[in-house]
Amino acid sequence: MSQEKRPLPLCNFLLKSDAVISVFVIMLGFLFATILIALVGRNPGGMYKALFQSMTGFNVNNGKWNPRYIGEWLNYSVPFIFCGFAMAFASRVGLFNVGGEGQYIVGMTIAQLGALYFPQVSVAQVALALLLATVGGAVWGGVVGWFKARFEVSEVVSTIMLNYIALYLSRIVTLAVPGSNTFKTPNFPATASLKVGFLTRLFNNSNLNAGIFLCVAGILIYYVIMEKTKVGFAMRATGFNKEAARAAGIPVVASVVASMAISGAFAGVGGGVVALGSFRYGRIITGMDNYGFTGMAVALVGNCTALGTALAGLLFGLLQASQSLMQTNNIPKEITFIIQGLVVVFIAFKTGFRLFLAWRMKEANR
Repeated sequence: MSQEKRPLPLCNFLLKSDAVISVFVIMLGFLFATILIALVGRNPGGMYKALFQSMTGFNVNNGKWNPRYIGEWLNYSVPFIFCGFAMAFASRVGLFNVGGEGQYIVGMTIAQLGALYFPQVSVAQVALALLLATVGGAVWGGVVGWFKARFEVSEVVSTIMLNYIALYLSRIVTLAVPGSNTFKTPNFPATASLKVGFLTRLFNNSNLNAGIFLCVAGILIYYVIMEKTKVGFAMRATGFNKEAARAAGIPVVASVVASMAISGAFAGVGGGVVALGSFRYGRIITGMDNYGFTGMAVALVGNCTALGTALAGLLFGLLQASQSLMQTNNIPKEITFIIQGLVVVFIAFKTGFRLFLAWRMKEANR
């Protein structure tokens, strides 16, 4: 009598967990980067020293600790998380939001104008600027949702086009500010800054600002809306099957428009945080900042969940913050982009990876 074969425990576990697969592909990305660094004759340990220093502030080479590196890591992560939510929220409704960059630029531009023209009242000025940045991003995304729901216009095409409209519109509007040159506007007043004294002192003059608190609030808002409300349920149902959702009485058009508007709002506030938290003047951008585009990768790595996207944003922020430290440790900073690319490629292979695991389990049971 032949012994009954059981499914491979590891394969079975991986098949049931998107989070584990994400962690696995991230590890693969770092493994390939390590091999690549070794192949070009560099010491891979330099990469891990740089990453460790950004996370902890501790310099392994000289034994010194500087919390500024932690602050910079968290500050870089904030816009990645916000723009990751812009992609993730739409994805849960079955949409592909390629317009996070344009929505981010709209929010950034509105926040800059608010910093220059709103009444200089402490707290009120920066709060109003961020509120309008959020609304601007929501409108920029909501328009796409309306065209998609009403006329079946591809959200991919429309968001790509709106990215360039946002870029050049931002340049035109910001260049019109009196006293601007081709690079920047006059400096913002102190009342328009997100800088917080105790954070500046705690993290040794890093750029970390009140945007980190808005980011934590954004994580909670995303989770509550998507997982704990009727609106979120309607959106998720729409994402699973529009026709079934419509037959169940769910307003599909409203769900699509609302999802794109909320997505745009996340990217818009991300742009506002960058404008008022990391700069003392308005920027006249000549190209994309790429937070919105990278946000798509962040959402995919984080499986479009609140916690997963936040953790993925921290990872991408860590890679960004570690670039200068990489060079200090004799590692080309471009290795961070290679890691990002590898992680995204491996995430794209997730479906194929699942099929492979299912095949291995089937073979084990023969």
